Amino acid sequence: MATRKSSRVNPDYKKRYRVRNWLEYEAGLRARGDLEIWFDEDAITAWEPAPTGKRGAQRRYSDTAIVTVLTLRQVFHLPLRQAEGFVGSLLRLMDLDLEVPDHTTLSRRGQEVEVPRLASRSNGPIHLIVDSTGLKIFGAGEWSSRKRGKKRRSWRKLHVGVDERGRIVASVLTGGEADDAITAIDLIEETDATIDRFTADGAYDRRSVYRAVGEAGVAEVKLVIPPNSRAVPSDSSGSNPLTWAQRDETLRVIDEIGRLGWQRESGYRKQGRVENTFFRFKSTLGGRLRSRNMESQQREALIGCHVLNRMFELGRPDSVAITA
Repeated sequence: MATRKSSRVNPDYKKRYRVRNWLEYEAGLRARGDLEIWFDEDAITAWEPAPTGKRGAQRRYSDTAIVTVLTLRQVFHLPLRQAEGFVGSLLRLMDLDLEVPDHTTLSRRGQEVEVPRLASRSNGPIHLIVDSTGLKIFGAGEWSSRKRGKKRRSWRKLHVGVDERGRIVASVLTGGEADDAITAIDLIEETDATIDRFTADGAYDRRSVYRAVGEAGVAEVKLVIPPNSRAVPSDSSGSNPLTWAQRDETLRVIDEIGRLGWQRESGYRKQGRVENTFFRFKSTLGGRLRSRNMESQQREALIGCHVLNRMFELGRPDSVAITA
């Protein structure tokens, strides 16, 4: 007799969705694999750096050139030498008289290159949804721990903030031991838009997070954070009284209708937007970082977020829930 796999939600009651813009979405998916690449006039002009006017040798390649090669390297999963050859072939096909940064220069400049900040592209306040995930780093890592008994940190944590559509608006890469709630404050500061709603899981139920959201958000900012199961109401000293009062209200609602009922009423399940972002990141770019030092890894992760946003702009599904 066949047995049904265990699930938190009975499959008979799971929501089903239908994509309403299938033709446009399908065209966007095809565009993500299109190898037609060209350099616009601005990129060609900015490929060679302008003179700095300072003493000493001038740089041969601008930040634009370095970031371009590192981006293509990440999209096509290439080592540095292959990325150098790949971009060189593109320049020859386009008959552009530009010099390609060598792999040594890419490795060195990757530690300090200026990568553009993430932007919300919103004219008004946004719904910020935050979470973190682990990324493996280069090296033996876990194998060394098992074989040699060496304690080695083989993970980094990628913290991201996305808006309600799923576009990444802020990211921070930290060591694997970093605290999510503390890093959330950096994400809030990185966001270039005002926040009118903030959603996160229970790891962010800290007074410092409520205070930071209250300072960065609109006057009536809404916080959707599930408190710990043993949490009790407390005074609001040291916090924004309006935001901390929402925590007490959350506790009251959970006590009345339960956590699942609160999740449905509060819209907490939109936290799945950031979980979907992590799925897209790992399925598209991989679950590990190729760079060997922290500075390069931070820039690699930020470039990866820009790549996902670019793919997001090419096409996204317009889904609507349907009945069974």
